Amino acid sequence: MRWKRTIQLLDVHAEGEIGRVAIGGVPKIPGDTIAAQLHWLNTDPKGDELRRFLCLEPRGAPIGSVNLLLPARHPEADAAFIILQPDQAHASSGSNSICVTTALLESGIVDMKEPETIVTLETAAGLVKATATCRDGRCEKVRLTMVPSFVHELDVAIDTPHWGKIKADISYGGIFYALVDVGQIGLTIEKANAAGLVQAGMILKELINRDIKVVHPEIPAISGVAYVMFRDTEADGTVRTCTTMWPGRADRSPCGTGNSANLATLYARGKAKVGDVFTSKSIIGSEFEVGLQAVTEVAGRPAVIPTITGRGFTFGLTQVALDPFDPHPNGFALTDVWGPSAGEI
Repeated sequence: MRWKRTIQLLDVHAEGEIGRVAIGGVPKIPGDTIAAQLHWLNTDPKGDELRRFLCLEPRGAPIGSVNLLLPARHPEADAAFIILQPDQAHASSGSNSICVTTALLESGIVDMKEPETIVTLETAAGLVKATATCRDGRCEKVRLTMVPSFVHELDVAIDTPHWGKIKADISYGGIFYALVDVGQIGLTIEKANAAGLVQAGMILKELINRDIKVVHPEIPAISGVAYVMFRDTEADGTVRTCTTMWPGRADRSPCGTGNSANLATLYARGKAKVGDVFTSKSIIGSEFEVGLQAVTEVAGRPAVIPTITGRGFTFGLTQVALDPFDPHPNGFALTDVWGPSAGEI
């Protein structure tokens, strides 16, 4: 076989959310910083080709992410990574940070020390400290110290053709989220409602990004609301979440960056304080532990330092290749699986 390109992927999921990790064959990504590399992936045709090659059919699928392992630029970092998804490259992710940490340790790229290994990950959003509990050569769980998270605006009123006026909190947890109390769209967060939730999320994301412009005050490469996360609180204080993602699917994990953004809103409303810890549950019932470690500031705005704890599991090893005669080097998507907007790509 004379393949034109090969990339080795370690298959990992974090509490159900797939985050494959590219551990070999990653091409050189231009840029002096991880944020600059993120910008290149999202703006240069060559970067777009790489994302499509890995994330679209016939080599990819609508579910999950591909994490590009990159050489760290920060002197304190053990490794760097950028998340590729079908829509674009993203700056940060809690579930993918757990997947990357698990991959680094269980593959031997970073030496595993028992009972605990600390791995510092560099993302376009900043450094993420991953404290891994390790035993018998396995990464049992990972506690992430996330980047500072802050509120952009609370109770933003959005006029919708389907649900009338609804309110959303626009908040940052490594990427920007619109956080919506799920009762406003007449649904609950459960598996049977996944299709309705993601349909609503796609509609709301388009409306919000049309009317509301958000840019990180210190990292211009991070802009726009990436996801709509629906939320609810159970009687025991557990936060139930459903993050909706292009092309119209639900995050299988409770969502680390989404819970970080939500924690910032809880702190802003006086509903959370330093030292608080609560459980967040996903649409499939998997759990993260969410904590408020400290408070800080970002460009003069009050911010929180969240912690996210969850588990990663390896489930395979894949080599993705490109036959030089393949008529679909840049991948494709059809509306039967990828939803109505697939016709636009």
